[in-house]
Amino acid sequence: QVQLRDSGGGSVQSGGSLRLSCSASGYIGSYCIHWLRSQAPGKAREGVAVIGPDGSPYYADSVKGRFTISRDYAANTVYLQMDSLNTEDTGTYICAADPLWADRCRVGVVQGPTSWGRGTQVTVSS
Repeated sequence: QVQLRDSGGGSVQSGGSLRLSCSASGYIGSYCIHWLRSQAPGKAREGVAVIGPDGSPYYADSVKGRFTISRDYAANTVYLQMDSLNTEDTGTYICAADPLWADRCRVGVVQGPTSWGRGTQVTVSS
């Protein structure tokens, strides 16, 4: 399994932007790369976006039109550009590399074996 390092979190005001990075220690070109977020104790981790091996992006309804996921195959890195942030986007964002078992990657669906980052905190204030 590859080692993932997620970074780029921070504190911004509502309406602001952040770009998260998920850097891998090895080749991740054949994986679904997910961004998920944990927002509160007891609340289920939520899938935010995923990008497939072919570069196809998929988004949760809550972030469509505001977030953009992309990947740099040469750098083994996936990015999540987050624009028009609001307070509901606050949480710990975690990237995950998951093999593609189905016809396409699906937001929030990880089947394993999965490699996980450690998470990066995003705080949006009003």
